[in-house]
Amino acid sequence: MAVKMRLQRHGSKKRPFYFIVIADARSPRDGKFIQKLGSYNPLTVPATIQIDRQKALDWLQKGAQPTDTVRRILSFKGVLYLKHLLRGVGLGLFDEASAMEKFTMWSSEHDVHISKRQGAHKKARMDRRDVPIVKKVAAAVVQEPTLVAEVTEAPAQEETKTEE
Repeated sequence: MAVKMRLQRHGSKKRPFYFIVIADARSPRDGKFIQKLGSYNPLTVPATIQIDRQKALDWLQKGAQPTDTVRRILSFKGVLYLKHLLRGVGLGLFDEASAMEKFTMWSSEHDVHISKRQGAHKKARMDRRDVPIVKKVAAAVVQEPTLVAEVTEAPAQEETKTEE
């Protein structure tokens, strides 16, 4: 039996919400599954991903094949990196303590990167909310006198041309 790690769609129309599940490859997308590993909400920025790393790692080591999207999610959460490190431990390249140290170091750097992205997104959202209103008001105040001056000057020039 071929086992896949894939997304199971839930949510209403144009508002997707997914569960990350282990399912038989022959079962339908939203059909029967073996185990639920977590959830994925692509509508938030950045996307909200909750996953049980240990269960996902166990299923990967058993031979479950992730779909492309689930592979990206697992990579983002560090599950594939942890599998890579544990394979190195199994081959004798380094011990388990150094593997866990590498993973915790990567995890802390990744968390800092994610928090920077969240902060930048919040700042950009606040800037989009505040700046256009101020710019519109300032532009309206600045442009009104020039428009009035242009309108009053244009007919005067035409009258002088017709008199000549």
